[in-house]
Amino acid sequence: MKIWVDADACPGAIKELIIRAARRLKIPTVFVANKYISLPDSAHVSTVRVGMGPEVVDAYLAQYTEAGDFAITQDIPLASVLVPKGVTVIGPRGELYTEDNIRERLSIRNFMQDIREAGGITPGPRQFGQKEKQRFSDTFDRELTKCLKRCILA
Repeated sequence: MKIWVDADACPGAIKELIIRAARRLKIPTVFVANKYISLPDSAHVSTVRVGMGPEVVDAYLAQYTEAGDFAITQDIPLASVLVPKGVTVIGPRGELYTEDNIRERLSIRNFMQDIREAGGITPGPRQFGQKEKQRFSDTFDRELTKCLKRCILA
């Protein structure tokens, strides 16, 4: 099992939580980005810098993740590729993407994008604060524990 992070737009507070968990639990964790990101030295945390482009990070994660892995991304189209592969996927605001909800989330995302492309105005993302950080932490801990239990039983 590995933890994969779509790191380009991941909030710093979330990166810190992920790094602490990776070190504490000794789980290989890979931050994938198309820009330089600074991470502390750790035997369990690494980065992959991919080329520039709108879907390069997504393509990398889609190619290298495996069933049983864990991913953090706010990219719903990417989540819709990873979930069917058997990857546990959560967003940086703590939303768990599952087989039961990913199609609906993708439909809503596509609908909102169609509105914007037609010139409509849609609300932007909510501010990221302590409430969102706590929700992520709760979901991350709960789902990571489930993944670790499945790995032990496998």
